[in-house]
Amino acid sequence: MTALGVSPLSSPFTSRDLIAALDLPGAALVNQRVPKKLLVENGSPTAADKKLIQDGIEEITWVAALKPANIGIPEFRDELRAYLELAVLCITLREQAKTSRIAELVHRAIPYPLVLILEDGPDVLMSLAHIRWAQREADKTVLDDGRAEVRFSDHVTGDTVSLMAFLEGLPLSRQPRADLYALYQGWIDTTTALQAAAITGRFVASTSPEHAAAWRAALQRCREIDSQVANLRLGAAKEKQMARQVAINLEIKRLEQERASAVSQLNEDNS
Repeated sequence: MTALGVSPLSSPFTSRDLIAALDLPGAALVNQRVPKKLLVENGSPTAADKKLIQDGIEEITWVAALKPANIGIPEFRDELRAYLELAVLCITLREQAKTSRIAELVHRAIPYPLVLILEDGPDVLMSLAHIRWAQREADKTVLDDGRAEVRFSDHVTGDTVSLMAFLEGLPLSRQPRADLYALYQGWIDTTTALQAAAITGRFVASTSPEHAAAWRAALQRCREIDSQVANLRLGAAKEKQMARQVAINLEIKRLEQERASAVSQLNEDNS
């Protein structure tokens, strides 16, 4: 064990390593299999999604149920949502499963905030997403403000220092304890810090909700620009008119400068 209580990285890095890093109390552990039909019935709006769940998922395990009674953190209620418990789920995927789409479907199917861990062959993915009440459907929940998602393969083979820092910041005991919403947001913010580290090369925990929100905005802009630049380069490769090629290249340079500005913000916040 390290000084902060996290074991050195195993090879390969698995879902068990991630679950162990959460350091959940025994009273919260469930460790029960969940039938896929529950997801098919509740989280599959189309026939294609039903097939995706049936063909893409090997096994679902309900790892833990985090409630005020077993972790000593109060529930949360406001006009948008009620967080009475958090769930930790682990899903083993089959080969060539559409990981991100399955993660989204699982978040939509289960009416609790999820710490969702997916094992995709040699890779492990962690996904979190706030939920809120649907506006026009009683007792229905929808995703609120997207998902926080991180894949660990790049960090295991590359930036292991940031990954170790992330794992050391992941235990339940290190998260905010005001209520279940604050706890869940703490895990989202820790995940955001690892995403930022993939760009800056250094893991630094966020110092406030505003700090983490600024990171998320900068990261989202980097992703948008990366997508735009990739599309522009595809277009430039097919473009035959010289003037149009020049215009595309100028737009790429402008976007790259904007991305550099977003990265600079991440570096400033990491200082």
